[in-house]
Amino acid sequence: MFGFFKRRRRDRLRSTPLPTSWLAIIDKNLPMFERLTEADRRELQGHVQVFLAEKYFEGCGGLSLTDEIKVTIAAQACMLLLHRDTDYYPRLITILVYPSAYFASAIEPIGGGVVLHGEEVRLGEAWKSGVVVLSWDDVRSGVRDIHDGHNLVLHEFAHQLDMEDGAADGTPLLDQSSRHMTWARVLGREYDRLRRDSVLGRSTVLDKYGATDPAEFFAVATECFFENPAPLRRKHPELYEELKSFYRQDPLEFSTMDPGPRS
Repeated sequence: MFGFFKRRRRDRLRSTPLPTSWLAIIDKNLPMFERLTEADRRELQGHVQVFLAEKYFEGCGGLSLTDEIKVTIAAQACMLLLHRDTDYYPRLITILVYPSAYFASAIEPIGGGVVLHGEEVRLGEAWKSGVVVLSWDDVRSGVRDIHDGHNLVLHEFAHQLDMEDGAADGTPLLDQSSRHMTWARVLGREYDRLRRDSVLGRSTVLDKYGATDPAEFFAVATECFFENPAPLRRKHPELYEELKSFYRQDPLEFSTMDPGPRS
């Protein structure tokens, strides 16, 4: 019964026109929006309505939240949901937004059962407990250049997709169980390749931070897939195809098409 009312409420939200001021924010801060098809634009706007109605935003470090902050983050997060049967990041409850990079507690094992406690500077993080933390300065810099392969929101929300099954292991929920073997083979091989290239100092299309662990590899690959699709497909064709199948999108299509009329 609860599921029925949730679906009906979400259908109502998706059918509600986006406020003109919100649409202007998306036009301004999401360059890829104008290159989406008309149907995709409408779908994205509907997802943004649901996302903003269901998720709680909190400004930290003295940041005063604005519609621009919330809508810009929501629109990028919802790009990962297009064409997919989605429950809108069901584990996610709160998005904490700092004005810029922030300090967070860190624990580093140094061997022999000894760990170091301290603080480190972070741009963002995703927690299993239902929180995403973002630096607004870095959110803005990530959307200004859609071809640099770096996007903080796409990275942290890829982590949220990864953790929907309760594990941060680089394998999100796949629509078919038969796909797990191919996913593990392709992403495992590409992860190992990135680790080798990082050790040897080779130039890579993927950010070498992806060599940290499989979860970071999936998040980095997601950033590159949406922001640097042509080099990714050229250098890592099987990885590109796996991500295209998972996200049910081909960024090469909307990165080259002529923008249609805006809604």
